[in-house]
Amino acid sequence: MNTAHIRAIGLLLLSVPLLNSTQEAAEGKLVPLEIELPKPMFIGTPQNLRVPNLEKPRGKPRPPFLAPMGTVNLALGRAVTSSDDFPVIGELEMVTDGDKEAPDGSFVELGPFLQQVTIDLGQPCELFAVVVWHYHLQPLVYFDVIIQIATDSTFVNNPVTIYNNDLDNSAALGMGTDNHYVETSEGRLVDAKGTIGRYVRLYSNGNTSNDLNHYIEVEIYGRPVE
Repeated sequence: MNTAHIRAIGLLLLSVPLLNSTQEAAEGKLVPLEIELPKPMFIGTPQNLRVPNLEKPRGKPRPPFLAPMGTVNLALGRAVTSSDDFPVIGELEMVTDGDKEAPDGSFVELGPFLQQVTIDLGQPCELFAVVVWHYHLQPLVYFDVIIQIATDSTFVNNPVTIYNNDLDNSAALGMGTDNHYVETSEGRLVDAKGTIGRYVRLYSNGNTSNDLNHYIEVEIYGRPVE
């Protein structure tokens, strides 16, 4: 190939327009989800947590989660109901109030054993991620963490389970295969895979410290169904 051919190819390549990130997003490309994280409350890896199927710490920040352009936190300020109508500490609306920090007074404490909170998004939505902060002031592991999405408030008509680490089916919602994990300031991000639903329900069944259940914040990322 001579010099003239190389110059011609170079000019041809320069004439091809390059898509920037805005153009790519407009054409349906995925963009990193912007999740504001609270301040870390402990450093290092907790020791002697004898929990089966416990996920090993990454030792580095969570990689970016990609979602379609226009994805936002739909849970902010939305109504919350629970299996425990009278929390031991806090109020249910704190689950979606936008405060993800861990100090005392920033969390809801529900009664012992299996409990759930349900968030009503107000309309059917296409959901891409659920992020939950149970309690990250200490390195705890919560049991029977199950997250379901439904189109009806009863969760009877074929709810979709997007996370389940109930290894022995003690919650009677099916045996899970997902990992147990240590709570951190990153929260737990679960891929909702574009599931359509209006209601999101989160279960837990005590933790490695006691039988109580806690929620600091739940964020649900998606967009309304047009």
